[in-house]
Amino acid sequence: MAFQPIIPFGGMAGWNFLQRTRESQQETFNNSPDIKNDIEYFKEHIGEVQTAEDLVSDYRLLKVSLGAFGLGDDLGSKAYIQKVLEEGSLDPQSFANRMADKRYLAMTEAFGFDLEPPNTQLSDFPDKIIGKFQTNQFEIAVGEQNNNMRLSMVMQRELGDIASSDNTDTGKWFAIMGNKPLVQVFQTALGLPSSTSALDLDQQVSVMRDRASRVFGDSEISQFSDADKQEELNRLFLVRSQINANAAGLSSGSIALTLLQGIR
Repeated sequence: MAFQPIIPFGGMAGWNFLQRTRESQQETFNNSPDIKNDIEYFKEHIGEVQTAEDLVSDYRLLKVSLGAFGLGDDLGSKAYIQKVLEEGSLDPQSFANRMADKRYLAMTEAFGFDLEPPNTQLSDFPDKIIGKFQTNQFEIAVGEQNNNMRLSMVMQRELGDIASSDNTDTGKWFAIMGNKPLVQVFQTALGLPSSTSALDLDQQVSVMRDRASRVFGDSEISQFSDADKQEELNRLFLVRSQINANAAGLSSGSIALTLLQGIR
């Protein structure tokens, strides 16, 4: 059984604790017997994989590979995964490029089964995938204790890359819309209901932009390439999440006192 992360508080107090202890908790988690066994097997056998069919035919290799990209829930969809990986990412019309869920595109690019040879043959490939696997599995374990902390960790890991990419302003918003954890962070931080996701995609972006402009003074995702802006977004997300969770059971005075204690 893997080590279970310790998250003793919610809100900013919990986030501050996690940030202080994250390195040691991650190391302990990585050394859990089941995580270590998966990693050792991957290191030993991934070099034997030449095709997408080779990968999906090995349950343990596929488990680590999907886990590295947060796709572990799709472990039973072997034919689907094989099709995505075989089409690759070089063709703009490939399945991975057309999918709304960009995690599959990231995995397809990483494995490069449309290259000769595939990236599985590169000497540094195992360590790259293993690093992603460890990070994603730790985030999942954190989420089992407190899902808001997991969402904050995903935001911290992924938002900066989207914000600083050479994509267009609208393209960056679409990248957010294609990332479920980031959508939840933005909706909560901006005080928008989850029903916003039922709107047409262009309408969602319009609503998000308008609210971001009012809250942050800037309507575009590029502002979050700045660490201080990311921190502000995360604080709003965690504070509003805690308010939403506690509003039914606490008085407004109790909520305010709890939040003030956590922000110190």
